[in-house]
Parts: sequence; C-alpha cells; structure tokens
Amino acid sequence: MPKPPPDRPPGELFAVFNEIAIIEQLARALFEARLPPGITAPHFAVVSHLVRVADGRTPLQLARAFQVPKTSMTNTLAGLERRGLVEMRPNPEDGRSKRVWLTDRGRAFRDEAIGALAPVLSAMAGELGAARLSSLVPELARIRVWLDENRDG
Repeated sequence: MPKPPPDRPPGELFAVFNEIAIIEQLARALFEARLPPGITAPHFAVVSHLVRVADGRTPLQLARAFQVPKTSMTNTLAGLERRGLVEMRPNPEDGRSKRVWLTDRGRAFRDEAIGALAPVLSAMAGELGAARLSSLVPELARIRVWLDENRDG
C-alpha cells in the first residue's frame, strides 16, 4: 500500500475517516428509525447493493463485497428471503450454491426506504445546500474506490 504524502500529518488525514465514521453512525441510526420493524441497515445495504451492481450474486460474493463472514451474510439473506425481498435460486454454474435475486417487492422496498428519508434529506439540503452536498459525492466515491482497490493491503 502506498504511503501518504508527507504534506499532511497522519492525524489530519485520520480526521477525514473519523468524520466519515461519525456520519455513518448518525446516518445509520436515522435511517434504521425509518425502516419497517425487523429490517436493519444491513438488510437495506444488501438490497441496495443488488440494485446498484445487478442481482444474481452468490452469497459468498456478497459476503466478500461486504467483508463479513459467509454465515453473517447467510443470516441477512434469510431475513430478506422471509420478507419476500429476495429470492434464492439454484446457481446454474454450480448445483451446490445459490444465487440471490431481488423480487419486485425488494425493489419497491428500496424505493420506499429511500422515500422515507426524503423529509430529512430535504431539511438537510435546505440547510446545507443540495448542490454542496451533491458535490461531495465524486470525492467520497474516489475514497471508496481507493479503499476498495487497496482493501487487502
């Protein structure tokens, strides 16, 4: 893994991650309070991931993407399947494993969950500026991509 340039002290660079972690914690609590009973942020994250990258992933691929044990992902997927948000189908490439497919109900759930945040997001955009908040996405995406590409370092 490359070393950071010497123009910034490590503490100053760590402050970026500290702020992101605090934002994640606050956003998760805010979001989970608006999800249906029994649905957690990890449930939503899996559904959202399948919408973003395309469904048909194996549980192992999802576990690797989320960097969680396969048993944890299996538990999350079972909860989603019980609620009719995903469907587990046999993997045509491997008769022993399954692939995860979103149901129409799963796609609708994602849209409804995002919609439940609309009042909070509107208030935040009104206070902080929608354009200003949107302008953060490319830089945050660059951080995410770098971390993803260097996750094994």
